[in-house]
Amino acid sequence: MDYKRVDAGGITCLEQMDGTDWQWGLDYTSGDLYEAEELYRDGHLIRKNRLVFARCPEPRLYEPIAAREGQYFGRPCFDGGNVYALLVDFPQREILIYRCAADMESAEVAVCLPLDAVPDCYNLMLHGTPLTLTRHSHTEFQIVWPERSTLAIDLTETLDSRNGDELIFSKWYEDPDYREELVVRRYPTGEVLERANGTLMTMPDGQRWLFT
Repeated sequence: MDYKRVDAGGITCLEQMDGTDWQWGLDYTSGDLYEAEELYRDGHLIRKNRLVFARCPEPRLYEPIAAREGQYFGRPCFDGGNVYALLVDFPQREILIYRCAADMESAEVAVCLPLDAVPDCYNLMLHGTPLTLTRHSHTEFQIVWPERSTLAIDLTETLDSRNGDELIFSKWYEDPDYREELVVRRYPTGEVLERANGTLMTMPDGQRWLFT
């Protein structure tokens, strides 16, 4: 069997980043971001995690940011031609959004927020178009940055993307078979503008495809 070996330091599951040809992967030494926060709050020493990127055809990894002890990565995103990374610094009580360089060899802090801006890191995520930091818990959805807003959503909805005054959510059902639905809500009222069965995906060239 012919293959190219990539030393990923144990990060063996990489995901496609919407809107680009980059793949990204995290290790979960202390669980996900919210679980790491819980461990830190309970007085445990959390192990920093790693965020890596890869792109064909070159069989190598890029690691533009090295976390320090007490820091933990969340999911990255792509927006406006740039890759952004979410990092929470628990000792310094900061939420950091890094902008990665075009060559993915380095990164700089684009946004720094106090950790007190959110009650916790449960479902704290970055989204693109435009770059937005969000959080949702059960039936409440919050935009944390660049503005602040809260609206009600259904229990199984998660934000996919934003298009101006439209918030595009994915909602899943098990009734009994698993299926997904596209839900478009008006921002900031939360009014439902459209529902459509299927799964929305963003292609590397920016096209949006709804698989039904």
